[in-house]
Amino acid sequence: MLRPFAGRVDEPDLVALRELVPSATAPLALHPDHLAKHPEHADRKIILGTMLPQAAPALVRDNGEILVAMQTAAPGLDASADIAGALLAALDAEPGTVIDDGPASALTTVERLPEGLAGLPRLVDVLDPGPLQITVHEGFDWWLPPSEDGKVTPVGEVAAGLERANASVIPSARLRSVEAAYWCHPGEKRHLRWVLPFPAEINEAPDREEQMLDALARLAAAGRLTVGEGSRFVGSFRADGLVVPVWDLAPDADADSCEEPAAALRAALDEVLADPRPLTADERRVRAGVVGRTLTLR
Repeated sequence: MLRPFAGRVDEPDLVALRELVPSATAPLALHPDHLAKHPEHADRKIILGTMLPQAAPALVRDNGEILVAMQTAAPGLDASADIAGALLAALDAEPGTVIDDGPASALTTVERLPEGLAGLPRLVDVLDPGPLQITVHEGFDWWLPPSEDGKVTPVGEVAAGLERANASVIPSARLRSVEAAYWCHPGEKRHLRWVLPFPAEINEAPDREEQMLDALARLAAAGRLTVGEGSRFVGSFRADGLVVPVWDLAPDADADSCEEPAAALRAALDEVLADPRPLTADERRVRAGVVGRTLTLR
């Protein structure tokens, strides 16, 4: 599926949680249509997380709370259907259950469905249409349920596993001024990685990605493709059908220092995307460099 999360207003953030962000959570609410059919699910507490222990798709805590993962060990043909399938399985599972079935959109499963992929429920079908409220974490302590005093004290193998997981987390933060932009600090460098949403005007256009790359090239040619003093555009990813530009940042740049420049860049992008004039010769030359530094994740 080229854009598995298309149709969700938080599509860029869902892509970021699946591809870029080490540890983050967001509370989920079920779609009103689902609740009308299953009123027994109305009081269930559900948390969407980047990754769960052993890369499980979902689990049900002893108190009935559900954790659902964006990042799993065995993805299928459609990430949205896989996550929705894990959530639906968890809603019907007993407390203390780990949902470790294969992906709902595994090829062997889809081949047996009369409607194929179209017959599977997806996130747009099971989740409330409102946007995610994302919290980025320094580690994976949210894996463990808090004790009565609100503290978590893991021991033994659980503590060792949590320590290993926490050691793998790259310091990250989500910007507040724009959608789906994440500052991170891997090793000695600092970066900004931004899953760019398509404006509504071009979201359904077949050449939307080309228009976005044209806009990035025009800003680069004008010296405006920046997210702060000392930043440098280094390339982009294609992830789940969206363009993800990446910048190196100044050595002392934190997330707060990117807020104002990122908001200005978003406004500039929208302005350029609204002006469909052909690229100049210089802009075409710059675009070749922009495209040449684009990698495809999925």
